[in-house]
Amino acid sequence: MLDALAFLLDKLALFFVTCAPPPERERVYRRGDLLEVPRTLFTHFGIYVGDGRVAHLIPDILPAVTSDARRLRSKVTSARLLLGVLAKRASVRVDSVEDFAYGASVRLNTHAMERAAGSRGQPDAEEAARRAERLLGSAPYSLLWNNCEHFVTWCRYGAARSLQTEQFCQWLKSLIRDQRNAVLAGLLGLLCLACLGVSSGTALPAVFIPFTLWMAS
Repeated sequence: MLDALAFLLDKLALFFVTCAPPPERERVYRRGDLLEVPRTLFTHFGIYVGDGRVAHLIPDILPAVTSDARRLRSKVTSARLLLGVLAKRASVRVDSVEDFAYGASVRLNTHAMERAAGSRGQPDAEEAARRAERLLGSAPYSLLWNNCEHFVTWCRYGAARSLQTEQFCQWLKSLIRDQRNAVLAGLLGLLCLACLGVSSGTALPAVFIPFTLWMAS
């Protein structure tokens, strides 16, 4: 049973990692640089703090169940990561560039974040690194409202913001506002009633979901 659960967690964790090329080992980063790693569904961010180390916020269930410093410093496994997402627990930790990359390529985010976030002027790299180091330890986590991008933007610019969250919310908004989706939900509701019969468990969703989408569109 435990083996099957571990196998399932590893498979689900593939949505949070990627099989991209290995990280760049020759590039020299400066303290306070903003680094990014492309994942399957999103981009992971961290702040370079020197000596080949990166501070980043990562979902992790372990701080919620133990205070053993040795275990907490060990590399975050796929199972720890996924359970941290579900439990909304994370840690701000310092890892090597290789562990931060998790088998993917590391990119230096030089000006893309500044342009997208509307930042004016060059951020203080040393202050960004110091802020990241002050936040080390257990932290709450939310996939949309408190993720790794919120962490790095607060460290770099003094304001937590996630452009990935904003893009997702914009996509969701366009989806809700499209009246065709309300009609489609209504048709699916009727099909569900026809196949499963009329009951409180089928009638309420069949009516409430299309009605809500229609009123929100």
